[in-house]
Amino acid sequence: MAEKKPKKPQLSKRTRRRRKPVGSSMGLAAGELQAAAPPGAVAELHQQIEIEGGKVLSVYREPYGGQWLVLAAIPIELVEPTPYQRNISDTHVRKLETVIGKIGRFLDPIIAVRILKPDHAAKYWTPNGNHRLSAMRTLGARSIVALVVPEAAVAYQILALNTEKAHNLREKALEVIRMYRELAQLDGATEETYALEFEEPALITLGLCYEERPRFSGGAYHPVLKRVDEFQQKALRTALSVRQQRAKTLLELDDLIVKQVEALKTKGLTSPYLKSFVVARVNPIRFRPKDAPALLFDEALDRMTQAAIRFNPDKIKMDDLAKSGGVAEDTE
Repeated sequence: MAEKKPKKPQLSKRTRRRRKPVGSSMGLAAGELQAAAPPGAVAELHQQIEIEGGKVLSVYREPYGGQWLVLAAIPIELVEPTPYQRNISDTHVRKLETVIGKIGRFLDPIIAVRILKPDHAAKYWTPNGNHRLSAMRTLGARSIVALVVPEAAVAYQILALNTEKAHNLREKALEVIRMYRELAQLDGATEETYALEFEEPALITLGLCYEERPRFSGGAYHPVLKRVDEFQQKALRTALSVRQQRAKTLLELDDLIVKQVEALKTKGLTSPYLKSFVVARVNPIRFRPKDAPALLFDEALDRMTQAAIRFNPDKIKMDDLAKSGGVAEDTE
């Protein structure tokens, strides 16, 4: 009797294999993007943009599907978001204002569609660029660069256009520490010099932790680090050794926290937020008075370490976990 071949394990419905690159080439070569004359509708759009005070910078076909696009500078007062998209995030807009204002460049064109409206002059709707548009308005920009799509239907493709996945904590931290090492080779600039690029000091320390321990639960410690970690007024090359020591201290604390989490599991306590629960219990800032002096990194981590050693799993009940609510241990 022939032996039965072992069945391949089936992937769960949520698990998807990564698609492999297609065998043949797709789209247009670089030299073909402007090799043909634009059709009448695109030529007319070109003319209308300039009649309305804009300036066409280029007309070309995008490289994948060969669809025509018009790259143009448009008077900012003629651009508005599509009326049915979600409200803007004030936090995100303020961040964009800071970045654009500090680097002095607008480098990410919005997508726009020219819409004819009977009640007033033609407007350009942007289904993907409301935050950038709002930031540029606040900064006093007179025009904005847009990829103007001839097909009006694109104005309704908001969800399809917003496909870029935001960085999670691990991705951010790893990107920051890799950038840190690269910048450390250039000059004697301090961490504060690159505050914009690094975003926050905690990401530097967390990046080193993720390098050492890829499955590190940085999200459990991030709220504390944001309060006690600061940019150092030292050259990056010198500061890196301090960062490495901080990461080592944090990983040693994590080892203690993991032991206490395992002790809680042995007791039969189960929750996806066990680590965050223990970290919250040993957090010295949790009930610290607002007028109390701020804790420095070393002081805060030392207190957390001592509290983690004293932590008694036998005193924890399921009701304690339920009351704590819980936050994600990481943003993966």
